[in-house]
Amino acid sequence: MDKESDSNLWFEEPYTEGLRFHYRVKKYVVARQTRFQYAEIIDLFAFGRTLFLDGKLQSAEIDEHIYHEMLVHPVMLMHPSPRNVLIMGGGEGATLREVLKYPVEKVYMVDIDEELVNMCKKYLPKWHAGSFDDKRSIILFQDARKFVEEYKGEPFDVVISDLTEPVEEGPAIYLFTREFYSTLKSKMSEDGVFVAQAGSAEYLYTEFISALSATLKDVFPQVYGYHDYVFSFQLNWAFLIASLKYTLPERRADMERRFDEIRDKVKYFTPEYFFAKTILPPYMKKSMTEGRVITDKEPYVWKA
Repeated sequence: MDKESDSNLWFEEPYTEGLRFHYRVKKYVVARQTRFQYAEIIDLFAFGRTLFLDGKLQSAEIDEHIYHEMLVHPVMLMHPSPRNVLIMGGGEGATLREVLKYPVEKVYMVDIDEELVNMCKKYLPKWHAGSFDDKRSIILFQDARKFVEEYKGEPFDVVISDLTEPVEEGPAIYLFTREFYSTLKSKMSEDGVFVAQAGSAEYLYTEFISALSATLKDVFPQVYGYHDYVFSFQLNWAFLIASLKYTLPERRADMERRFDEIRDKVKYFTPEYFFAKTILPPYMKKSMTEGRVITDKEPYVWKA
């Protein structure tokens, strides 16, 4: 494939057996097989600079702030005073960027793919905005499950799962199981809060959020779903919050109050908008009651 600018070049992304997305390419920036995945950073006419992993769109310049703000701010505001935070995945550095808008003491970002993170450092500066160099950031390149199992430090107040979907033979397949979440729960503070990106919230593919919801409910006492449309994903996207102590309704007033402290630092998120997005369409609400629990013995594999 010609890596030079070519207005007649199109990139095809498979989504399901019956659905493909096509993007007109302005310029190939870099493409590299890392130890764990095939990473491509491409300038698209529609979305600007865009990151693809194993052929699937992960993050686009036009609206990455929507995904990252909706992932990070609900969970950071739900906990009344997060000090110690864990990010699993998040190679672009944008999730880290959003967490650092709060007066946290430490943020561990654990990503298995150092080559990918280095690519993002070089080619996606708008995403990380220097967050890798913040003195509160602890960047580790290892398997997140191994890190959690061996971790002996201060309990985590907030844990953010910004992982790719568990594709077959991918690095994340055992980071969505009941056994892993049970271990993670033991490393969290007694009022700890967890959030995960949960894949598509559309009619075409609700299996992942269905299974992930069932798994989290098997481990955590409080689990909530929310969703938002992400233009570059061309889909309604799902997120799941799991709490060891708090309910969302009881935290709403304090979340709105604390948001005033960071209001000028965000482009998209507001508590009012977030709570509107916790109202789930009937099909999504139904799917969250029908899933199977994901286990190490029977992990979930994303069906492309």
